[in-house]
Amino acid sequence: MKFELQFTDPKSSARAGKITTDHGEIETPIFMPVGTVGSVKGVHFRDLHDDIQAQIILGNTYHLYLRPGLDILKAAGGLHKFNGWDKPILTDSGGYQVFSLSDNRKLTEEGAVFRSHLDGSKHLFTPENVVDTQRVIGADIIMALDECPPGDSDYHYAKNSMELTHRWLKRGIDHFKQTEPLYGHSQTFFPIVQGAGYRDLRTRSAEFIASQDCEGNAIGGLAVGEPTEVMYEMVELVNGILPKDKPRYLMGVGTPANLLENIALGVDMFDCVMPTRNGRNGMLFTSEGILNMKNEKWKDDFSPIDPMGTSFVDQHYTKAYLRHLYRSKEMLAAQIGSIHNLAFYLWLMKEARQKIKEGVFVEWKEIMVKKLTTRL
Repeated sequence: MKFELQFTDPKSSARAGKITTDHGEIETPIFMPVGTVGSVKGVHFRDLHDDIQAQIILGNTYHLYLRPGLDILKAAGGLHKFNGWDKPILTDSGGYQVFSLSDNRKLTEEGAVFRSHLDGSKHLFTPENVVDTQRVIGADIIMALDECPPGDSDYHYAKNSMELTHRWLKRGIDHFKQTEPLYGHSQTFFPIVQGAGYRDLRTRSAEFIASQDCEGNAIGGLAVGEPTEVMYEMVELVNGILPKDKPRYLMGVGTPANLLENIALGVDMFDCVMPTRNGRNGMLFTSEGILNMKNEKWKDDFSPIDPMGTSFVDQHYTKAYLRHLYRSKEMLAAQIGSIHNLAFYLWLMKEARQKIKEGVFVEWKEIMVKKLTTRL
C-alpha cells in the first residue's frame, strides 16, 4: 500500500490524500460502506460502483469466519472472487464483535475464547490466527486483534485492556511479517490505538502504535458510549502523535457531522453501519438536514429527497413516494434509503476533499454541521 498526502487545510488538521492498493486507488477523506458478511446489506455492487461511487468496502472477520467459513472463502480464491467486488476491501479483525459478546467470551493472554452467536460453538481468536484468517479472506487492509473496552470503562480496566492489546499487537505484527498473501495481491496491516477516554492511556497507546511503523494506523474504542466531546478530544490528542505521512482510520464513526468534525482533526478513513441501518428504518441524511420519511408531513411533498441531487434517488423518487413505501413496509423503501444514505456519505467526503483542496474547509464545515444536525 502507498499513501500520498496531497492537500492540507490551512486552518485545521484536515488533509486530502490518495491510498494506492493492488485493487485500486482510494481518495481520502473516505467513508467505507460496511459489508459485514461480504455484502452491503440490501445494496447491489452495481449501485455501490455507479451511484454510491464507493472506493472501498468492509468485511468482518468474525462473521466471515463463522459463515461461509474459511474453507469456502479459500476455495473461492478470497472474498474478492467470492462476492465479485473488484475494488479494495478492509477487514476488521473481529475484535469488536467478540468483545460485544460479553456474556459469551473470555479473554486470556493467548487470545479471546468465544461462542458463536449462530450455534453456540466454541472458538478461539488469537493475534496470530486472525492474521491467518484475514490472509484467507484476502482483504487489502487487515486489522490487528484488539480489545475494545466499553466507553464507561474505569481506569484500571482500560489500562489493562490497552496493555493486552499492545502485547497482542506485537505478536500479530510478527506473524504478519512471517506469512505471505495467498492470492497474488499485497496486504497491509493496521494496528489500533486504544485507551478509552483517558488522555494518558491514549497518549501511551498512540506512541506505542506509532513506534511499530506500520503502513497505516487505526483509532478504536470511540463512539462506544462516551460523550461526543470526549471522542473529539481523544482523536485530536492521538492524531497529534500518529505519523502524518500515514493514513488514519477512525473505526465505527459515525454521523455526517461526526465525520466532518473528525476530518478537521486529521482523520482520513471512516466506517459505520449508520447510513444503511438508519436508511432501512426511514431516517435519511441530506445536505439540508435529517428526514424521518415516515412522518405525515411528507405525505404530499413531491420534491426530491435532497435538493443537491447527491444520488440518483433524488432524480427518481419524491418524499411522498418514499414515505408511501416505508408506510407500506415495502422492501424497496429500505433499499432506496440505504442507497441514498451511502451516496450522501460519499458525496459529503468528496465535497470535503474539494473544500480542503480549495483551502476553505473550515468555513464550509461550520455551515454544513449546522445543517447536518437539523431535523427537518
